[in-house]
Amino acid sequence: MKEFSETAKSLSKNPLGIIALFIVLVYAVAALVTTFASSLEQTDRTPLIWFLVLFPVLVLGVFAWLVSRHAEKLYGPADYRDEENYVKMQLTAAASLAIATTQRPGVNVQETDFSQIADAVGGVIPGERTSDDSWQSKILWVDDRPENNVYERRAFEALGLSFSLALSTDEALELLKSNKFAAIISDMGRKEGPREGYRLLEAIRAEGNDTPFFIYAGSNLPEHKLEAANRGAQGSTNNPEELFRMVTRAVITRKGRLTKG
Repeated sequence: MKEFSETAKSLSKNPLGIIALFIVLVYAVAALVTTFASSLEQTDRTPLIWFLVLFPVLVLGVFAWLVSRHAEKLYGPADYRDEENYVKMQLTAAASLAIATTQRPGVNVQETDFSQIADAVGGVIPGERTSDDSWQSKILWVDDRPENNVYERRAFEALGLSFSLALSTDEALELLKSNKFAAIISDMGRKEGPREGYRLLEAIRAEGNDTPFFIYAGSNLPEHKLEAANRGAQGSTNNPEELFRMVTRAVITRKGRLTKG
């Protein structure tokens, strides 16, 4: 009993453990009921039999959905090597995103729900890099005014991600010839033209490069999001919090897929 109590205490530290405890509890109750079921009529035992048959299928379905859609929320601070570093990461990333939001042109600060920033940061698992130059933790950011995105980059860097900066489409394409990246973020209009973001996207897709690509521009209109998706981008926004959420999800998903492969 003491061993079970210690196991339960350790499992209760994160959502995955709580799910496991719930399943154990349900089957423990089912086992007790089954012990006394032999004295019941066949019609009385039918609901119990159906429950025992269908419950594992239901659990498997829910677990598959959680892993595929919300894997980053299945972990708690105790899953990290250093919980203090986890808290510092959360605070640094959230503060940087909040500052970026207040400074971002086109974002209505009065209508911004800053609790979403905390949710976005809280739902991210910091990646462990195998080396300082691991491409799986590196993002290419293309913008002719990188000083406008300082706080956005700080939020990502709090997670252990790093950046290569390019000021033009040609510079970005040159970097892509000899480097791999976990994701690419690009503005739209640059000195070369008003739709350079799409020109860069078309160029890398023409070369068969399927690196997740995100537009970070001055518009968040639905028609612009749709156009970006139709052209092969994984997202388009002018909101720092939304960019953070989309890019980190793409990086984590891609890294997990490569690890499994």
